[in-house]
Formats: sequence, structure tokens, C-alpha cells
Amino acid sequence: MATHERELVEPVDLCLAGGRRLNPEAIGWSRRPLHNANLHGVWGRTKRWDYWAVQSDELVLSITLADLDYIGLATVEWIVLGSHESGGRSVTVPLARGIDLPGTVCDGRVGYHGDDLQIDIAYGSQATTIRAEWTESGSPGSIDVSVANPAGDESLNVVIPWSDRRFQFTSKHQGRPATGRAVLGDRSFELGGESGDAWGILDIGRGRWPYRTHWNWGGGTGRGSDGRRVALQFGGKWTEGTGFTENGVFIDGRLHKIGEELDWRYTWDDPMQPWRVRSDDGALDVTLTPVHDRHARTNLGVVMNEVHQVFGRWSGTVPDGAGSTLSIEDALGFAEESRARW
Repeated sequence: MATHERELVEPVDLCLAGGRRLNPEAIGWSRRPLHNANLHGVWGRTKRWDYWAVQSDELVLSITLADLDYIGLATVEWIVLGSHESGGRSVTVPLARGIDLPGTVCDGRVGYHGDDLQIDIAYGSQATTIRAEWTESGSPGSIDVSVANPAGDESLNVVIPWSDRRFQFTSKHQGRPATGRAVLGDRSFELGGESGDAWGILDIGRGRWPYRTHWNWGGGTGRGSDGRRVALQFGGKWTEGTGFTENGVFIDGRLHKIGEELDWRYTWDDPMQPWRVRSDDGALDVTLTPVHDRHARTNLGVVMNEVHQVFGRWSGTVPDGAGSTLSIEDALGFAEESRARW
């Protein structure tokens, strides 16, 4: 179903004065982060997070900082795709003490500093630096990565309004070139440069969610048939019925917004089968062939989550923003379904 979404071009507060209700002027989407997430009050329902991932042909890294009011999460995860090895470190923090995620996003520094895990994310106009150190089964691990922000590149920023009391601002960044190194015990992995493409993905969230939620998310980056850099950003389920979506295609960094809910086809009970995402008119028709499934369950009492997140390569066609389509083949990417109570 097509949506009728307003593009925002000026900075705006997410909430009305007092920080409890959604500001009607904040409803819309933009090509760069414009929202100030002035969330105050309503303790227990407010959620803030910065999630970074870096994906190469060999390795997936993810770094999460989350403040869920009653609990905080600081997490580093890694997956070696060829061998299906995985690991990392996760820390839960009562009342999210020490995790400060500001209302103005993609600016300054955020992090967590504990005994067995340290995370530092420094946002800059030209690049974001991500550093982490941790211990895992007695062995050290570290990440030192720079994710470029090429001049002129855009992001997909949108407010999803369930009601004036339940709403989410999300900022999605796909296809950002990444370089650096990950050290996992006695192994070292180079990312980007001569080691082949590596791409940074950023998901920022600020809002107030219903307790039970269900979502799809997918993305990826590669080269189109004409050589241009093509990045994908898809979402689903959680946006249905709101009139807004988080769907788009980036071509050489320029966002082409897709104003409709997309059709997702996959099997929850057999996630290593292909995942297909398609628009009503067929201009977007891409299929992810998975090589790894990250199946995770979390049960922290008030917070419960189960997710299948698959990694692989996308192939198919995407709209080029000029009334035609562009073919992509073997673009690195991921897709997921998450079922949560939080």
C-alpha cells in the first residue's frame, strides 16, 4: 500500500513541550537527522539506542549501546561467516547507568566503560570512529574501525507514529565504507581497503514503543550494473498502519524514498531459505541468499526477544529514482525478523 509521507527540511523537536507527547510537526522523513529527541517523563517506555554493524565478505561486527530506562545494554558481537564461529561480550546495566544517548544524534561521543567491556564511538562530519575492547573466555578482543561519511551521502530518517504517546524516530544509514581491524584472541581481521569491501550500517532509535513489537529489517550494499554504489534499506511489520515506512534505496549516496509497505517472503522456521523483498510494481525485487543465520533468544524478565538475522548476498533489481530500474548482483547484506516484549 502506498503512503503519503512529508519530507522535512528543517530541524524539529520530536516531542511537544514537556517531552511526553509527539509533536505533530515532527511527523515525516528527512535525508539527514533533523529531529531533537526531547524525550522526558513516561519512565519505563522510553527507548534509546545506537547500533553499529560492519559487514565484509568474511566478518560481521556489531556494537550496541541501548538505554531502555529500566535496563541498559552494551554489546559487542562478531561472526566469522565462513566457519560460522561467533562470540562477543554483553553487559546489562541496571537503570542504564553510564549509558548516555543524547537527543541530538550522530554528534559527539557515546560509549560504555566497564571492567570487561569498553566501547567508544566518536561521531564526526567525515567519519565515525568505533573502538571496543573486551575479554571473552579469558582472551582479549578489540575493534578499531573508521566508517566514512562520504560528502553528499544521505540517510533515511523518519518518525513512525502509532499514537501521540507511542512513536519512534529512527535514523538508518547504509552503505558507508569501512576500514579497520578486529582482533579476536590470536586472530586478526583486516576490514576494507586491499582486504575487499566492508560496509558500515547505523541504526539509531529514539522513542516510546508498545510493550509487544514485531519487525523486519534488512539492508545491504554493492555495485549496480552501471558501477554505481547501491545501498538498500528495508523495514516492515512495525510500520504497518501508520502511513509511514523506512524503505529506500541509496544510489551513490543519494536516497530514493520508497513510499509503500514492501512484500517480504521468507520462512521463520527455515531462515536459510532465500528472503525476497518486493514492491507492488516490481521495480524493487531483490532476493537475499543467506550464508549464516544468527538465531538469538534473550530473556531478562521484563525484556524478551527472539530474532533470526541472516547474512548473505542480495541480487535483483531496484528503482533508480529516474523511472527505470538498476540491476544488482551479490550485494553484501542482511535481513531479520524480531519478536520482542520490552
